[in-house]
Amino acid sequence: MPSGFGLLSTIAMQFALLSLFAIGGATTAVPEIHRQAVELHHWMTDRQFSELFAISQAAPGPNVMIVTLIGLQAGGILGGLVATLAMCVPSCTLAYAAFRVFDRFKGERWQIAVHAGLLPVTIGLVGASALVVARAADHDWTMLAITLATAALAYWTKVTPLIALGLAAALGFAGLV
Repeated sequence: MPSGFGLLSTIAMQFALLSLFAIGGATTAVPEIHRQAVELHHWMTDRQFSELFAISQAAPGPNVMIVTLIGLQAGGILGGLVATLAMCVPSCTLAYAAFRVFDRFKGERWQIAVHAGLLPVTIGLVGASALVVARAADHDWTMLAITLATAALAYWTKVTPLIALGLAAALGFAGLV
């Protein structure tokens, strides 16, 4: 694994590229972030990745926090800063430019079609992210059962998923999972 400037440039390049296809936010890029951080660069294990993802989602703030935590794990404080900037600057610049174009052609048929086409893509990317995180976190049948029960609770009821989160945290705190 590269260190110093080589590591920081690798982090910058990976997250700058990821930022350009993170349609719907950083969460939609989680499968590729996982592949890069765990499988290709070996910056962390599956378990560490799932723990960092859980922390990033439980903490208040934007969902891009996962990127900061991955960068922090890979390259320290400077790695976290580089990863965050690399993930935010290209996508924000592109979003600003796209907004300017879209605003100019408000109500055009092609604009409506693009919006309609991006919705299922975003939903699919979020679903893929959920699957990758679940696979990284589910190390045994108990964890798989908790994941499936939480998904069922969220999908088929109006009960807040925070209840499942609290129960899972209690099980973890008690050392049962």
